[in-house]
Amino acid sequence: MAELIVALDVQTREEAVAKVKAIGDGVGFYKIGLELYTAEGPDVVKAVKDLGKKVFLDLKFHDIPRTVERAVRSGGKLGVDLMTIHSVGGAAMIRAAADAAAEFGASKPRILAVTVLTSMDEQDLRDVGIVGRTPAEQVSAMAQFAVGNGADGLVCSPREVGALSKALKQGTLFITPGVRPAGAAVGDQKRVATPADAVRDGATHLVVGRPILAAEDPVAAAAAILKEMSL
Repeated sequence: MAELIVALDVQTREEAVAKVKAIGDGVGFYKIGLELYTAEGPDVVKAVKDLGKKVFLDLKFHDIPRTVERAVRSGGKLGVDLMTIHSVGGAAMIRAAADAAAEFGASKPRILAVTVLTSMDEQDLRDVGIVGRTPAEQVSAMAQFAVGNGADGLVCSPREVGALSKALKQGTLFITPGVRPAGAAVGDQKRVATPADAVRDGATHLVVGRPILAAEDPVAAAAAILKEMSL
């Protein structure tokens, strides 16, 4: 069954810990991204792990292979469960990340490649020099490249996960942001789907932030999404 990951899009360790405690036992997986990690550093990862939760460290590494290798090794020492790299970093960088993760054996962090950000559409791709490909085509090309070079899975729009789950090897992880409950505002996401649609199409993990964190009752909001995921 697919897992729900709540995005801790807050600014302080105190806020993060409070949100995790408020949501309680219903959710066991949390994403720590650039905003929170830049503000609080490794301590916030340790705080969430100390609460018995799994951590998706979403820093989207994109650097020379040696630097990324060392960054992944540092994340592994923190006990993170998932980590992101940019697929456009190249084959050597992806392999360096995968090799560093493998050093941790059964407890290794899984390496996820970012293909096309869910905030981007076809015009955005043209703006950065990718001409002649739709977002779906670019995602497919980068996904196969990343998994072929050792990535454990992908971060991709729920709109593309159906095709990718059929095209890539069994066991590949598909982490989908841009998930919104039916009727919810889409915010700054351009390629979205409901939880039920994303799971039906093959997503293994759904990342949801504002619909839970900004809800009057975060526990009820998380429970409703989990129910939608099981439909």
